[in-house]
Amino acid sequence: MKRRHVLKATAASLLLAHPVARAQMMNHQEMMGQHHRMGASHAMPAMGDGMRAHGSGRNLLPVDRMPSGLPLEALPKLVNQSLQAGVFKATIEAAPTTLTVAARKPTEFWLYNGQLPGPQIEVYEGDEVEITFINNLPETSTIHWHGMPVPSDQDGNPQNSVAPGAQRVYKFRLPEGSAGTYWYHPHPHGKTAMQVARGLAGTFVVKAKNDPLKDLPEQHWMISDLRLDQQAGIPPNTMMDWMDGREGQFVLINGQRDPAITVSTRTRIRVWNNCAARYLQLVVPGCQWQLLGTDGGLLEHAQPPTDTLFLAPAERVEVLLLAPADMQVELLSRYYDRSKMMVRDDPSDITLAHLSVKKEAPVLLPDQLRVFAELGLPVATKHVEFSEHEMPHDMGQGMSNSMMQNMFLVNGKSFEMDRVDLRSRVGDVEEWRIFNNSHMDHPFHVHGTQFMVTARESNGRKQLEPFKAWRDTVNLRPYETVTFLVKQDMPGLRMFHCHILEHEDLGMMANLLVE
Repeated sequence: MKRRHVLKATAASLLLAHPVARAQMMNHQEMMGQHHRMGASHAMPAMGDGMRAHGSGRNLLPVDRMPSGLPLEALPKLVNQSLQAGVFKATIEAAPTTLTVAARKPTEFWLYNGQLPGPQIEVYEGDEVEITFINNLPETSTIHWHGMPVPSDQDGNPQNSVAPGAQRVYKFRLPEGSAGTYWYHPHPHGKTAMQVARGLAGTFVVKAKNDPLKDLPEQHWMISDLRLDQQAGIPPNTMMDWMDGREGQFVLINGQRDPAITVSTRTRIRVWNNCAARYLQLVVPGCQWQLLGTDGGLLEHAQPPTDTLFLAPAERVEVLLLAPADMQVELLSRYYDRSKMMVRDDPSDITLAHLSVKKEAPVLLPDQLRVFAELGLPVATKHVEFSEHEMPHDMGQGMSNSMMQNMFLVNGKSFEMDRVDLRSRVGDVEEWRIFNNSHMDHPFHVHGTQFMVTARESNGRKQLEPFKAWRDTVNLRPYETVTFLVKQDMPGLRMFHCHILEHEDLGMMANLLVE
């Protein structure tokens, strides 16, 4: 029996046995009753309103109950409390916060500083950063500085959780060469997915002191999604969410549904995919994107214009939007099939925004946006495999607790907090080969550094990466291998995992010890 069919047949038992899923779903009786009635192999019905969230559409708030068409608001900035040059000092509090965002009904979010999204942090390379984190949530949490080169003990690992009512100070210096488009979010094991679903996420921009594009105006588009039930509450994850990753019916830019955006062809646009599981294929009919940068900053060379901008969960880019004339157009996300289990998606486009594009004189880009120093030849090779839990063919004898604890694996194992899975040495250049031995897409993410993808291989065909870019997240299609070069510059424990947050919580994560 094929693995995907076995997983379908046993998904309910497996996920209900997992402690995280069981706790989140204990009060979600209607969904569980629906699952038992529909049978394990029955496909979920298609859902309207461009919604690709899992669960019963009739229990969710219609998309049109959230206001739309308002001018895009800039992301609020976190105020620097330091008067010392080169030092950024501030406080971030995570706490339940009630806002009214849809249907004129209050929603309890969990937010940073009461803001949706969380406040944007903006600093320069070389700056010292000191953030006091106050956890006023009813459970443990952390702040993970996604993609940033910070010391291991300052990176918000799940091993360093902050208890409810407690606080800690994160301190780090951002080195030269670290300019890029980052973000921050919680990372407590088993709780990350729902904490982000309730609103805990913010953006972080590190600027270069010698930025060749510093004279261009900037816009920042943080794309996230939100699920609300008929009472405008944030419901717990369903069984299908744990299997495929949670998607909300509201897809937002800077916390707004379908905003009105005015942008020129000379605007440097930073785009974040801060969704837990939603993939984005961004299209503006009649216009093209020119890629300037990825997660870890500018590319070596600007790329030729393209019609579609692809962003897996947690990826970020810097782009120009090119237009032949002044235009009134829509920003769309085209449907992307990521091979979910037991779900038949609605393949329609989602309208993310209405754009007023002003054509201006072309940007005269330099031949080289940045210098990419050669990493050198790798001195070690590491192999990582993402896979799904192997189930026995004969289910008549039942399943042991150990078999049912976790569904998604790294190198055949489910995450354990104290187990070291791989070891690296500070300063060593390594070649990593990541194989997605499963039927669905998984975005790979590693903490503490950036890597350079060199090749991708699928169905026996190998393709070299066409340009140099620094990334901390890369998507893997089913049965695809991605090869990259990487170097860790600081010692300590680092995580690597799937960035579909439900998969991470269910064990698709491992520990790398850098010595």
